[in-house]
Amino acid sequence: MSQLKESLTKGKFVITSEIGPPKGTNIMPHIEEAEHFLKGKVAAINVTDIQSAVMRFGSLATCRLLVEHGMEPVLQMVCRDRNRLALQSDLLSAAGLGIENVLCLTGDHQVMGDHKDAKGVYDLDSVQLLAAAKGLTEGHDMSGNKLDGTPNLFLGAVVTPESEPVEPQIIKMKKKILAGAQFFQTQAVYDIDRFASFMDKVRGFGVPVMAGIVVLKSAGMAKFMNANVAGVKVPENLIEEMKKMKTEEDKIKKGVELAAKVINGVKKYCQGAHIMPLGWDKHVPSIIAQCDLS
Repeated sequence: MSQLKESLTKGKFVITSEIGPPKGTNIMPHIEEAEHFLKGKVAAINVTDIQSAVMRFGSLATCRLLVEHGMEPVLQMVCRDRNRLALQSDLLSAAGLGIENVLCLTGDHQVMGDHKDAKGVYDLDSVQLLAAAKGLTEGHDMSGNKLDGTPNLFLGAVVTPESEPVEPQIIKMKKKILAGAQFFQTQAVYDIDRFASFMDKVRGFGVPVMAGIVVLKSAGMAKFMNANVAGVKVPENLIEEMKKMKTEEDKIKKGVELAAKVINGVKKYCQGAHIMPLGWDKHVPSIIAQCDLS
């Protein structure tokens, strides 16, 4: 059974994190970086799927390598690159390789990446992918054909709590739950009051929500996200705090401090935090060490 599923089912506050595979075959340094998470007692590790539409080493293969190194992965799966045949086949393959946790996403448009002439597939969207995956766990494919062996999958989805307006996100969240979502990881959260307001609106849905934490590396990064990442708003007071950090060491210390501060602020409203370190993998244990998770 998925340890992530077991922990969330028991109502524990759960920490997950993530890695992005390399653009090439040099995967082992990334697996070794992921081992930093074990020191912080991270429950599971997301593996991004051709993140930002930039061609990379595969998520499925990376997840299997994590399993072989004693770590529990969350397979991210996007709809951009595969049709329903390939998506369902990869879900069966994941289960056969000992991968149970799957995060279903539509995926960034290919024009954002490094192969702008690539043809997007988008045969399914994230809601339809969830429904297809749930069908597989019930023993049939999308055409109603019976499976010879049924996968055991723990299905996740994403939501953006600080989106304006937030109502479309809540409507989409309901659709994802009806389709089969069993847990949610959110887009980056920085405003604790707004997150609390969002959770008040969705608490009755009865599905665990893990707040997304993107570790700030600089004031410039914060400004870039505010300008370019939909549904993310880094408050000015946090940007001002980052501006005061002049050395790399100070920036790391402040980024770790702010990430822990957000986790401590949101933990009474949700059931976990998903830390997106963006290359600062080795600092994840320090973030968790500053969190009051008792």
